[in-house]
Amino acid sequence: MNASPQPQRSERSEPDRPERPDQPLRDPVDAIIDQWAVARPDLDTTAMEVFGRVYRLSRSLGDRMEKAYARFGISRGEFDVLATLRRSGEPYTLSPRQLSATLMLTTGGMTGRLDKLERADLLRRSPDPHDRRALQVTLTDEGLRLTDEAVAAGLAVQTEALSHLDEEQTGQLADLLRTLVVGTGA
Repeated sequence: MNASPQPQRSERSEPDRPERPDQPLRDPVDAIIDQWAVARPDLDTTAMEVFGRVYRLSRSLGDRMEKAYARFGISRGEFDVLATLRRSGEPYTLSPRQLSATLMLTTGGMTGRLDKLERADLLRRSPDPHDRRALQVTLTDEGLRLTDEAVAAGLAVQTEALSHLDEEQTGQLADLLRTLVVGTGA
C-alpha cells in the first residue's frame, strides 16, 4: 500500500478560517479562552484575550526582527544601541549614560553591547571634550550605513505583518496601543 506524503505544516500557524465569511477568524488565544470558559466560567478573560495576543505578536515579531538584524551581524539589542545613536542626529553621539537611560539598560549591560559594536567598528568611544571623566559614543561611517540598512529591513518585517490590516485599522490599532501605553506608564 503506497501512502501519499502528508502535507508539511509551516512554522507560522495560520488562523482557523471560518466556515462562513461572517464568522470571525479564530486564533490560538481563542482556544485558551474557550478552555477557561469551561474551567472557570466565572472569570472575565477579556484582558487575557488582549494581552495573550499582544504577547504572541511581540514574541513572533521579535523573532522575525532578530532574524532581519542577524543578516547584518547584529542582535536586536545591538540594533537598539545603533538606532538610538542614529536617531540622535549628527554627529550621532551620546554618552553611555544617555544610551543606558534611553534603552533602560544597566551600565554593565550597555558596556557589553558597546564593546561588541566597537570591535565590529560600528561605533567608537572617545573622551568627552567637555568632561575629562566621561566618554562619548559615536557611530562610525560603517555604523551609520549598517544602521540605515538594518532599520529598513526591520521596517519591512513590521510592514509585512501589518499588511493583514487596512490603513484605517492600522491607525486605530496604533491609537489604541498608544492609549494603553500612556495609561499604564509602560
